[in-house]
Amino acid sequence: MENFVYYNPTQLIFGKNATDKLGELTSQLGKTVLLVTGKGSVKKYGYFDLVSNQLKSAGCRVIEYDGIKANPLVDDVEKASQIAIEENVDVIVALGGGSVIDSAKIIAVSAASELDPWKIMTWKAKPKKALPLVAVLTLAATGTEMNDAAVLQNHKTGQKIGYVSPLLYPKISFLDPSFTVTVPKNQTAYGIVDLIAHSLEAYFGDGESPLADRFVFSIISDAMENTPELMQNLSDYELRAKIMLDATCALNGITTLGKKVGDWGVHGLGHELSLLYDLPHGASLSIAYPAWLKFHSEKLADKISKLGENVFKTKDVNETIAQFEKFFESIESPINLKQAGISALEEEIIYKQMLKNQVSGIKHKLNAEDLKNIVHCMIG
Repeated sequence: MENFVYYNPTQLIFGKNATDKLGELTSQLGKTVLLVTGKGSVKKYGYFDLVSNQLKSAGCRVIEYDGIKANPLVDDVEKASQIAIEENVDVIVALGGGSVIDSAKIIAVSAASELDPWKIMTWKAKPKKALPLVAVLTLAATGTEMNDAAVLQNHKTGQKIGYVSPLLYPKISFLDPSFTVTVPKNQTAYGIVDLIAHSLEAYFGDGESPLADRFVFSIISDAMENTPELMQNLSDYELRAKIMLDATCALNGITTLGKKVGDWGVHGLGHELSLLYDLPHGASLSIAYPAWLKFHSEKLADKISKLGENVFKTKDVNETIAQFEKFFESIESPINLKQAGISALEEEIIYKQMLKNQVSGIKHKLNAEDLKNIVHCMIG
């Protein structure tokens, strides 16, 4: 087991009516608020009015930036950061899922020091401060509500990349599972795939930590156990709460305690699919993970067998991979390119895109030949 320092300063407020103190607590951080949202669902279902009224009742001036898309763009972050600078914003409030909160994280560090967002993402600019960030989660998936990471894509450079810094931790995150009952079936499924993928990235990372592995097995098992019923009862609060907690725990640091780092190679593979075809993040991962596991089925046989034993009660490597595919298919998340509507003729394009951006893992490095073989495994 590795030496480690565990640091997570985010205050997590979880449960029914969790946002009751949103206005009060946010106003203690600042009075001029940039409220960052997605493309409309938060207004459709009343969450925007609830949050906005809370903030205004606490004496905050609210400036809105809406339209953050899934697979968030640096262009929106640039525009929102400029607004935050011009309006002398004190605090950022992100109301939405992972894309909104990730965007808000980079807005917070960009606006605080008036730095170019993409230079931050590519480590060409090094922020030393951030505006305080408050997150109100509406989708259980990425775990960004309790971690120090953000992902953005840039179509001009042809990249989708992540950035990690202690400056990105939200000050407070409000998690009311009621805010997720309106999430449609497909997005719910993609969120569940994402939390499973985060757990697997930790499991296949660098270092050995039996307790961290037990966290991984428990998170995946809990999600898989509750998902079938949730898919039939999307408005069930208790089931939503369980998945929301699974997603948060999958990427708040506990699954890598005693390890050096997670691998993240599969996320790299998935990012390229999302960049090329605008695939939902979870859909890209349900394609990429089975392909990655198949490619590593001999090299990582012991790890995959242990995973299968603890999650599926089988030590058989191929059966373990098949069980993940079966689960992903059962929630209608694609397990190959064909199911995602992507032609096998695209194989070379995908390979060259991954080669261009040098997709690889931290622990399990991938060379050009590896990438070619993994993409071939994705075809279906």
